Parts: sequence; structure tokens; C-alpha cells
Amino acid sequence: MTKPSNATADYRARDAAHHIHAFSDMKSLNAEGSRVIVRAEGSWIWDSEGNRILDGMSGLWCVNIGHGRKEIAEAVQRQMADFSFYNTFFKSTHPPAIALAEKLAEITPPQFNRVFFVGSGSEANDTVIRMVRHYWASLGQPNKTVLIARKNAYHGSTMGGGSLGGMTSIHSQGGLPIPGIHHIAQPYWFGEGGEMSEAEFGNFAARELEKAIDEIGEDNIAAFVAEPIQGAGGVIIPPATYWPEVKRILAQRDILLVADEVITGFGRTGNWFGSETFGIEPDLMSIAKGISSGYLPIGGVMVSDKVADVLYDAGEFHHGFTYSAHPVTAAAALENLRIIEDEKLVDRVRDDIGPYLQQGWRALGDHPLVGEARMTGLMGAIELVPKKPSRAAKFADTGKVGTIARDISLANNLVMRAVRDSLIIAPPLTLSHDEADQLLASARKTLDDTQAELKRLGLL
Repeated sequence: MTKPSNATADYRARDAAHHIHAFSDMKSLNAEGSRVIVRAEGSWIWDSEGNRILDGMSGLWCVNIGHGRKEIAEAVQRQMADFSFYNTFFKSTHPPAIALAEKLAEITPPQFNRVFFVGSGSEANDTVIRMVRHYWASLGQPNKTVLIARKNAYHGSTMGGGSLGGMTSIHSQGGLPIPGIHHIAQPYWFGEGGEMSEAEFGNFAARELEKAIDEIGEDNIAAFVAEPIQGAGGVIIPPATYWPEVKRILAQRDILLVADEVITGFGRTGNWFGSETFGIEPDLMSIAKGISSGYLPIGGVMVSDKVADVLYDAGEFHHGFTYSAHPVTAAAALENLRIIEDEKLVDRVRDDIGPYLQQGWRALGDHPLVGEARMTGLMGAIELVPKKPSRAAKFADTGKVGTIARDISLANNLVMRAVRDSLIIAPPLTLSHDEADQLLASARKTLDDTQAELKRLGLL
């Protein structure tokens, strides 16, 4: 390993001394040393060692318009010059909050005309839990409190969001999940479909919702909460039969549908929202990340007229955050949405860069190490397997091979994320064709290098 520069060593020592990282084993991270990012532009980031790295994950699923857009900085500066902060409590509002709420009502599906602002996706999903329970209580049905979600889903890491999500690693710490959350099977055909066809498994996974409703009782259930595509769970793209069957089931029941659009919103799937891509008609939508392309933290819950009309007649909703509708973050979000619209990035993902990258990504499926290469919009995953074409054969010590491949990808100057023994990507919506070619070339080299390393280690 190359010895880090003096600057990198200094950064790492100071980081290790004072900074507790999210989702990190700090002892092992500090022994290895953090990667220090010092610059970003477009689809690229630079570390303190001068390496130019293609950001295949858009930061953390969020930098939809690419890094370094001066228009956002200028919009933020203009708002700060007027005023940097005022809250929306105590009968107050301000122009950026008004304009952003109006814009979101314009671009979201027609049932949405109101938004509750928060600071993150986790806060959005905590808000969902309280809001749907308050909704039913306001209708005289306080017993409808249970929320059904899916195993291996990710809805944040707060007490509420972490409980709503179905990740066992999160549930293993801090006394989670909180009561009133029930998890059902995820629509993960490649990993869990067994001998069923994709179509059969899609129906099976959807009917797990029906089974749970029958077991728990419709009169006790407030909502079904799901990501259109499970992002952090490994880009789990449901079979084509899944969402139509869920829609059929819910049409017969008095249960709210909540779409977690934190990752799939704002153009990521080739429509403004993943709900539109899959024909879902939710009653609430959690939003964050792409609303500001991560330039400043902001999120929200889009509330349908059906729900909002009840809440408006129910008196005070005792919930909110100091930074809800923060004027500077709202200004950043407004400028971000202007860029997405003016540069037609949603159309570009659907008609241009999306199909272009998808074709090359799926071609990676011919590699001996790849069991499946899947992608919708600009969200993709490749499943690493020891023995093709078997989907049942797994690597021992789940996650070890994925971690090896991820580290090799970084050495090849491409950020891909490892989930179990798969690699996932979600590059900026501004990715060029040339950059897509570079991404694909680096991904294939990573597969070749990983295959060689696994053979060397006796893991293949």
C-alpha cells in the first residue's frame, strides 16, 4: 500500500480523534484511515491523494444534478443575503417555503397538493408513522396503528425510520423495532425466488401483504409502506407482477399506501417519481435526497388531498422540526428543481442516458462472476455468484466477496457500493455517454480483478 501524503495523514489523524462516522466500525476504520474527499465536479470526486474517482453513487443516491453547480451556491447566497433562517412555527412562513411547496405540488402526481417539510428522509418516515396514525384517530379509528413494511427495506435509521425498515442489523441495536411495525417478504426474486418464475414470485411476494392483512386484521392496520425500488437493500427491482397485485389488494382494503421516494424520486427512475414508473398511486410520499441533490439537507412528506383534508379538520398536529422548510435549504431545492426541469434531466434518464447505460450494464451479465445485472432508470445492481447459472449457490461468509469487489472498484477509481455480495450504482443524472463508457469499463475491470483475487484467496 502506498504511504499516504502528509496532508492525508494529518486529515486522518484529526478525523480519527474526533469524528464518529455513520454506519462504521470506528476501530477498523481508524486503523485503515478514511478516504478524504477534497473536491467534486460533475460526476467526479477527488481525494486528498489527487485521485480522480467516478462517483457511481451520486454521493449517497442524492447528487442528481452532479457536483459543483455554482447556480446552487448563488441561490443559497442570495437567500442568506435576505435572511438566513426563520421558522415556520407560530403562524409564520416565508417565500422560499411557499414557492417550494407550490413547486412540489406541481411536479408530484395529481393527488398531492400539500407537503410537510422535514430535514431528511429519516425524519420524513418518522413523520409518516405519526401522521398515518393521527389520520385514522381523527376518523374515529384509533385502533388502526400497525404499519406493514418489508424485510430488508430501508426507511432511515432513527427510532421510527429504523423500525419501519426491515434490516436486522439496525434492529439489533437500540431496542428496535418499536411496537406496531410488521414486516413481510421483499420482492427479491434473484435471491429468494427459489424455483418460481419472476412473474410467479412477484405475485407471491405481493400476496404476503394480503396474508398479513388477514392475520393482523384490516381494522388494525394504518398503512403499507414501501420503496418503489428497494435502494439500500440492494436495488431490488420488483417483478412486473408485484405492484399491480399490491394495487389490487389495497383497492379492496381501507389501508393507506405510502411510497418511500427518498431514493427513487426526482428523476432517478426515468420519471419524476418511482411511483409513476410502476403505476403506484400512494396516499403519502416520503421525499428527500434528490429534492436538493444533496446540496443542503431537506426532505418532506407529500400528503394527498384524501389525507390532508382529514388532518386539516383535526386541529393541531403536534409534530415538527426547527429546520422544517429552512429558507436556505428551500432556496437550494428550488434551484435544483429548476435545473432538473430546464435541462430535461427526467426525460434524459428515460430516453437517453438511462437506456444507454442500461444496455452496457446488462451486458456485464455475461461475466463469469455475475449472476444477474439489473437496472431501472439510473439504479443498477450486479449479483456476484460462485457458480452460474445457479441462483441458489452462494458465497460463504455473505458480504465478504462484495466488500472485496467494492474495494477493488475504488482502486479502479469508481465508486460502487457493496450490498451483501452485489455491487450497486446510482450515478448522477447528468452522466455523459463518455462517462458511462468509462463507468462500464471500470466495472468490467473490477469484475476481472475480483475474479482473479477470489481465485488467489481460494474463494472461487
